[in-house]
Amino acid sequence: MGSTDNSSGAARKARIEEMRRAERSRARRNRTVVIAASAVAVAGLVVGGVVLMDSGSGRKDTAASGDNGKDTGDVNSESSGDSGHFTTGKDGVRTWQGTLSRNHVTTPVSYPMHPPVGGNHNPVWADCNGEVYTRQLHDENAVHSLEHGAVWVTYTLKAAKTDVEALAAKVKKTPYSLMSPYENQAAPLMLSAWGRQVSVKSASDPEVDKFFADFVQGPQTPEPGASCTSGAMK
Repeated sequence: MGSTDNSSGAARKARIEEMRRAERSRARRNRTVVIAASAVAVAGLVVGGVVLMDSGSGRKDTAASGDNGKDTGDVNSESSGDSGHFTTGKDGVRTWQGTLSRNHVTTPVSYPMHPPVGGNHNPVWADCNGEVYTRQLHDENAVHSLEHGAVWVTYTLKAAKTDVEALAAKVKKTPYSLMSPYENQAAPLMLSAWGRQVSVKSASDPEVDKFFADFVQGPQTPEPGASCTSGAMK
């Protein structure tokens, strides 16, 4: 039994390390693409400015009339798009039964649970490559991280300092995880993944390791292997 567990743990570590290498490679490619795209965009703006200056004098400005600025594909920014409810398993893990929407929105979202475990979210994710934040994150960015397969550790001022420090140390060495304070939650210490959530009594609670093992890049992940870097920075 012990050798089987060790083999499984080694395979998981190897898979996460491979993801980490892919992340670094993807981040390098993204930087190159951004630099090239920025250069093209600047050139386009210069050319566009010249054209507008040439044609602007003989043309009326119509931007303020009609519904030219309206994007008919916008999602209702006040709704998470979620429907359903939590069911609680024997291990205390709450699973969302129902729909968790995955549209990108750029305005605040009203989620039916806190912290949220899914729903419409910001196009930019919160960096989640073992990131420990000292300020509360925007829900909309953190939910995007969950979509990429991250586990999000949150805590309130009622959490013991020793537990916060121990959980922070665990997060820092775990790719696809992040941690931040979160005051509007039901328990001092909570762990969330896409569609999953659990409250734990302390950093040494056995459910901590189990939750990480089950849900870091777990089967619930909508976008496994998606980037956890180059998102919203600290």
